[in-house]
Order: sequence, then structure tokens, then C-alpha cells
Amino acid sequence: MAEECTDKNCPIHGNLKVRGQTLEGIVVSDKPKNTVIIERHYLKFVPKYERYERRRSKIAVHKPGCMTVKVGDHVLAGECRKVSKTKAFVLVPESMQNQQPVKNEEVKQKAVASNRGKKKASNEQI
Repeated sequence: MAEECTDKNCPIHGNLKVRGQTLEGIVVSDKPKNTVIIERHYLKFVPKYERYERRRSKIAVHKPGCMTVKVGDHVLAGECRKVSKTKAFVLVPESMQNQQPVKNEEVKQKAVASNRGKKKASNEQI
């Protein structure tokens, strides 16, 4: 991962913003240029039978030049704007995988705490 990256669609070195869904999967193909195909397995509930069925899907994911992955690797893909006709996801590096998403409750608590400080300061001025 120490290679020089000139890809404008890189989430680290370029302008591409990752937002929305994050999907886990296993790389099944790395033949297309700047692309990997990941396969993800998931369960779908069938209400009629009150059971789950196993499903799988293959997703084309953009691979920036600074990242190296091979077939069989377990990867994380983040949703972004459309990079091409079939690619709306980009590989997310290990350093970004460990970051926990911020929950709405935490954001609300911080906002309330900051507003309380502002109210106290405004009351003191009056």
C-alpha cells in the first residue's frame, strides 16, 4: 500500500467521498482494470414459509492504484457516487475499516452539551 497513488477516485488520495452503505465480501475476480468483483452472501426472509433463504450477489468495486488485493481476500466496500456504468462502490482500506461510525445519539448529545455552554454564556452577559 506504499505505492504512489494518482487515482482521482481514491478515497484516501483522491476526491472520492465514501457515504451510504458498506458491504463485506470476498474477492472472486481481479481481471478487469482498476476493478475487483466481490461476492457477498446474505439471508432473505420469506414470509410465506417463515424461513430464510440464502442468496448471493456479485458487485463490481473500484480498486484504487494504491491498494493491492488478490482473489480470496476478505474486503470492505463503501458506497460512493457512480465511478462507471457498473461501479458505485470503492474499496475501503484497513485503516478506514477500523473506524466506528458515529451514532446519531452521540451527535445529539454533543450538540446538546455545546448548546448548554452557549446558553450559560449568553445568560452571564445579560
